[in-house]
Amino acid sequence: MTAKKHTSDVPRLAMSKQEAAQALGVSINFFEEHIAHELRMVRRGRRRLIPVHELERWLEKNADLAGAR
Repeated sequence: MTAKKHTSDVPRLAMSKQEAAQALGVSINFFEEHIAHELRMVRRGRRRLIPVHELERWLEKNADLAGAR
């Protein structure tokens, strides 16, 4: 018998730095060096949470049209 994987139907509102890097398709090192400083984060103790809408805002702000550069 295999164990069921627990999945939640609750939508994610925030992500860890590692999850945010994965969501953007970059390494954690690249994320910390080139992206994190442009994002607003929730800080509680050592925990850092990046709101999903902050990632979406960053993507929209930094998106270029094909051939624009």
